[in-house]
Amino acid sequence: MTAPLLPVYGTASLADLSRSLLAVLGVDGHGNPLGLEAARHVLVFLVDGLGAELLDAHPEAAPFLSARRARVLTAGFPATTATSLGTLGTGLPPGEHGMLGYQLAMPGTGHLLNCLRWTSAGPTVPPDEWQPTPTVFERAAAAGVSVSYVAPSAFGPTAFNRAVYRGTDFFGADALDDRVEGARVALTRPRSHVTVYYGDLDAAGHRFGWGSPQWLDRLAVVDQLAERLAGTLPQGAAMYVTADHGMVNVTELIDVDGPEERGAALREGVALLGGDTRVRHIYTAPGATQAVLGTWRELLAGRAWVVSRQEAVESGWFGPQVRPDWLLRIGDVLAVPYTDCAITASVREPFESSFVGVHGSLTTAEQHVPLLEVSTR
Repeated sequence: MTAPLLPVYGTASLADLSRSLLAVLGVDGHGNPLGLEAARHVLVFLVDGLGAELLDAHPEAAPFLSARRARVLTAGFPATTATSLGTLGTGLPPGEHGMLGYQLAMPGTGHLLNCLRWTSAGPTVPPDEWQPTPTVFERAAAAGVSVSYVAPSAFGPTAFNRAVYRGTDFFGADALDDRVEGARVALTRPRSHVTVYYGDLDAAGHRFGWGSPQWLDRLAVVDQLAERLAGTLPQGAAMYVTADHGMVNVTELIDVDGPEERGAALREGVALLGGDTRVRHIYTAPGATQAVLGTWRELLAGRAWVVSRQEAVESGWFGPQVRPDWLLRIGDVLAVPYTDCAITASVREPFESSFVGVHGSLTTAEQHVPLLEVSTR
C-alpha cells in the first residue's frame, strides 16, 4: 500500500507561505520559514487547482510560468479549497484554524456545514465563530499594510470569505482586464499585500478533467494573466504564483448511495457522510465506529487509506496539533483514496458525484502546489 504524503507543515506548506509573506512586508513575530526576501509590495496570484505536477506536465500551454523555476509546497490536509484558503488566510495548519474539509459535522446538531458554500440543512454558524483566529490580512492591516483581495464580484459578501479573508479591501472584478486593473490600483499604495484569485482552471478540471482541451485552454489563460499581472508590479515588489491544491482524474467510482450490496454495507452504521469524494469524513451512529472502520477498510482495501479520527490526528495529517474544540468536526472514520477513485454519494451529492477531476487526498498530484516568483526588487 502506498504511504500517504504528509504535508510539510512548518517548513514548506501553504501556512508557511502566508507567514513568510508577513515577514517579507516587515510584519514582525511570524518568522520567515521560506526565507523570502523583503519587499514593499506583495502580489499573490492564487490559481485554484494549479497542481505542480499538472503544470509540469504541460509546459507548452504555460510558457511564462514554465520558464520560471518553481519551489514545491504542500497544500495541507485535506487538499481542498475550503481548507487551503483557511490555511492561507490564517497562516496556520488546518488543525489549528478548524476549516478541516469541504463538508463537516456541526457537533451536537446532527447536520453538516458546507464550509465553501456556507450552507447547512440545520442551523448556520457565524464565520468568525467557526474560524475565530485573526487572519494574516488583519495582522498585516494592523501593521500598516494595505491589504486587498481581487476576485469575482459574487465572492465579496460570502460568509466563507468572511471566515478566511477578513481584513482585506475587496475588489470585485469579473473580467480579467478588471482583475489586472484592480491589482495595479491596489499596488499603488505605499505598502501593499494583494491577492488575485482565478478559479476557472479548477472548474474546467472538475467538469472535463485536468489535461483536457478545455483545461488546457484555461491553463493558457492563467499563463497570460500571470504575465499581465507581473507587468503591474512597481519597483520593490514580488509576485508569487501558487495554488490551493492539485487534481487527479477519476477512473473508478465507489458510490455509497448505490443500490448494490457494497453501497448498503458502506451505509451501515453511518449517521452523516461528510467531506468530499477524495476525503470522506464518516460520522458514525453511537457504538458503530469500530464496525464502520472495519467495513470501510475491507471494502476499500487497495484503494484508500481508512483510519480512525485518532489515527489521523496522531499521524499529523491536519498538522502538529488539532485544537480540542475542533476534534468533533473530524469524522469518526476517514476514508482517503490513493488510487484514482472517487467515493461518491450520487443521491445526496449529484453535482459533486459528476466530477471528472477531483482532489483532497494525500497524493503528490493533489498535495504538491507550485510557488513561482517574479520580482522587481
